[in-house]
Parts: sequence; structure tokens; C-alpha cells
Amino acid sequence: MRPVIPASEFDARVKKTQESMREQGIDILLAYGNEAEPQFQRYYSDYWPSFESAGVMFAAEGDPVLLIGPESMTFAKDRSRIRDIRRLAAFRESSNPEYPGHVLQTFADVIEDLVRGGEPKRLAIAGYNLVPHYLFEELRESLKRFNNIEIVRGDELVMKQRMIKSPAEIECMRYAGRITAQTMDYVIEHIKPGMTELEVRGLALGRMHELGAENEAYSTWVLAGQGGNQAISRARHKVIGKNELVHLQFGARYEGYASTIGRPVIIGKPEKWMTDAITAGYEGYEAILEQLVAGNNAGNVARAFYETMDKNGYADWLLYGPCHGTGLMEGEPPWIEQGSNYIMQENMTYCICLFMGNKDGYGFRIEDSIRVAPEKAENMTNYRRDIIIIS
Repeated sequence: MRPVIPASEFDARVKKTQESMREQGIDILLAYGNEAEPQFQRYYSDYWPSFESAGVMFAAEGDPVLLIGPESMTFAKDRSRIRDIRRLAAFRESSNPEYPGHVLQTFADVIEDLVRGGEPKRLAIAGYNLVPHYLFEELRESLKRFNNIEIVRGDELVMKQRMIKSPAEIECMRYAGRITAQTMDYVIEHIKPGMTELEVRGLALGRMHELGAENEAYSTWVLAGQGGNQAISRARHKVIGKNELVHLQFGARYEGYASTIGRPVIIGKPEKWMTDAITAGYEGYEAILEQLVAGNNAGNVARAFYETMDKNGYADWLLYGPCHGTGLMEGEPPWIEQGSNYIMQENMTYCICLFMGNKDGYGFRIEDSIRVAPEKAENMTNYRRDIIIIS
């Protein structure tokens, strides 16, 4: 049976956040998201917008409301775990249609219903960095009706709760990881010289959807030869040649939850610099994995990684690293970087994010999705860690 997040867990998430709101003096929370970054509103509603943006709003007491654009009511009713759904012009698509003849609500209308005659003083926005200027201005204008409520950042309030994954979340992440691992197997079996990077991307996307993915967790990229040192990229029309190092990087999204695998693959005869670099990368990976245990300081993870890479002579191949949180987004807080100083807890989930690139334009990633556990980390994608050569 495929895992899902039960309705009771969505209700519990709201109630737990409301406890934190009361502790911090937050009267209203707006969790905002869009098609590219849906994590905040999906966490509470399971709704992932298309074209339009969306939000979830609730007071420190009471039920939540899903906020959508004018076109999405039938879509939202079909998917949302929140039954109270309101249409606001502020969440319309970016081409700004006017929707003449439609009666749409404002933020002020929704807030009045939520506070029930109360006098809210502080409103927090989770997804603060995502909010477009026009929506922020409409919100601020609506708040004048309530004597200019103070707007504060709410990302940390929500992310602190999201960092520790529930058993249901972990099951969804494991399932996504299995899809990604099987997809990587399929791509390695079928990739060959003469294909374009985009053709290989198509292999990955088709296979992961056949296996049950709702979407890719991020833009699938395939980078052959020079250009592999692009830390973030997209597949190109470039033809894969013989004896090339290919940077494969993709992940399936399932029930909202991301997974990731990154591996270097050599098509044809390997050169020594390729195998040496990959071997060094795997040594760095193992140093990271060994440290991802509950009770350990995150700084120790970064320290072990950088010491290993420096010892092997590859410190100048690194851009950043070595880990970041993962869950509803492939990349989410907290990061593990040089200077990190916090204690990792059981059921925190990370992406081992090991990127290597050289000055000649070649590079690759070695990535997996990991769960922090008391004695040994659980590798939720656990893909093969050898030098993959396709002859």
C-alpha cells in the first residue's frame, strides 16, 4: 500500500503551530506558497497550486482557511484537506486578469472571520521571501482596517516544527527514494552516446511517473562533459559523446515529499582524473554519512567532510556543502555548513549535497536522502556508491 499523510496529521500540524503562535505572541499566520515553492501552504492543506499561488491563514485559535486565486476553486476542493476555501484576487496568476463579474474576498474579509471581533496585533508570514510585492501591498492595505497589524517573519516558527519528520512523512520520503533509485537504474541501463541530455531527462521523467511519482522534486538535469561543473542547471540539447563524464541528478516527488540522487557516470573509457575525483567524492560522502547521527553537532559533519576533501587534494573542487535539510522541498532548512553549530535530532532529514567541479568545466554531484537516527543514519535512497562505467 502506498503511504499517505492522514487527515488527522494535517489537523495536528495546525494545532501545534497555534501553540507556538500563542507562545510567541503571534495572532495570525499566513503560510504562502506558489507552484515552484509550495511547501508552506501544502504542509497545512496538501494543496499545490498550478498557475496561481496559494496560502493558508489561521489565527492562534480556530480553524484554518485556504486562500486561492479566482480560477482554482474546483481544483482546490478536489485536493485540499482544508474545507474552508476563499478566492482572493491577490493569488491570481501573474498576467493579472481582472475577472469582471466575480465577487472575490480580501485579506481583511478573511481576517475578520478568523479573529471574530478580536484585536490582532501581529501577523507572521511563513514563506516571507516568496511573497511578491503586489500581494504584500494588498495585505498591508487590508491590515489598515485593524490599526496596522505588525507583519513579522514566520518561516522559523514553521520550519522548527517541520524539521523533525513524523513517521508518515518518513514513509513518504522512503517511497519517493525507492522511485528515484529505480529511475536511476533505468537511466543507467538506457543512456548511450548519441543521445541528448534532454532525451536522457525524458527517460528519467517517464520512468519516475510510471513508478508513481507525482512530479520531479526539482528540475532534472543531465550534464555531459564540459558544463558538468554547473552546480545548479538544466539539461541541454547537447549530444552525449563517447568517453564522457556525465553528471546525473534527479529526484521524485511523492505526496509532496522530495527525494534526490546524484551520481557521476562514465560513458565509455574512463580517464584517470575522472576515477580519482569520483573516488575522492565517495570518501567525502562516507565521512559525512558517518557523522549524521542524533546527538552530534552539525558542525562535526562539515568538519569531517572538508578535512577529508582537503586530505585528498580536492578542496578547490568544492563550492559549498555538505548537507541541507530536505522534505517538502528538496532543499530546506537547516543547512550544514562550515560554522554550523546545532545538535541534530532523530528524524531530521537531510540531503547529502556533495558537489564537485573543476576549473576545466567538469564536475558532478553525489547525493542521497538521509534520515538522522541514534546510532547510524538511514540512507533513504541508498544508491550504489561505486564508479559507474557504461561501456
